[in-house]
Amino acid sequence: MLPKLILAVGLAAPSVASAHIQLMDPVPRTTMQKEQHCGDPTAPRRAPRVLVPGSKFTVKWLETIDHPGHFRISFDLDGSDFFIPPNTTATTVGLDPTVMIDLIPDVQGNLPIAGRMYMQEITLPNVECANCTLQVIQLMTDKPPYTTDTLSDDVYFQCADIQLSNSAPPPMVDAGVPPAGDASTTDPGATNGGCSASGGGGGGSLALVALGLVVARRRRRR
Repeated sequence: MLPKLILAVGLAAPSVASAHIQLMDPVPRTTMQKEQHCGDPTAPRRAPRVLVPGSKFTVKWLETIDHPGHFRISFDLDGSDFFIPPNTTATTVGLDPTVMIDLIPDVQGNLPIAGRMYMQEITLPNVECANCTLQVIQLMTDKPPYTTDTLSDDVYFQCADIQLSNSAPPPMVDAGVPPAGDASTTDPGATNGGCSASGGGGGGSLALVALGLVVARRRRRR
């Protein structure tokens, strides 16, 4: 279940625990976070996650150090031409075509030891691209100076290499995605249509098993 998964991530990856945010899905290009715009600028692109153009995808990231502020998701079709927010409070949607969702709330208080998992569904651009990049940033309102140059201390960056291709495997059907926020105590079987011991789908299987036992007993009596 999801709570155990988050705990395992926190215990098995000390580098994650020392970070502020960590992309979980898709996998980030690098664990470095302060370098603009996508981690280490000298790091080569890793094998990209291949996804279907125009499909829905759930971005997942882990916050391990709590700060007031918000998160933002951007998508660039050709590399890393991302826009850095000019301030800490205004939305950047519409100011730059790469910005998909802005002002995703940063849940405050009661941060689990292993971190807080966030999930946000996006709709990918309906075009093919071989060199596209997904970016998640944490923008903190308690870390001045608020500038757009390398002196800025209020933004953490995470980026993942993506390829959009019509030949990619179709996305798995998801019954629903919880809003971005504290999912560390959420059972995915209850919120995302997963298997559950008390769910309606399991009841039918148990009934068939019970019926089989009754038939077997009657045959032995004969």
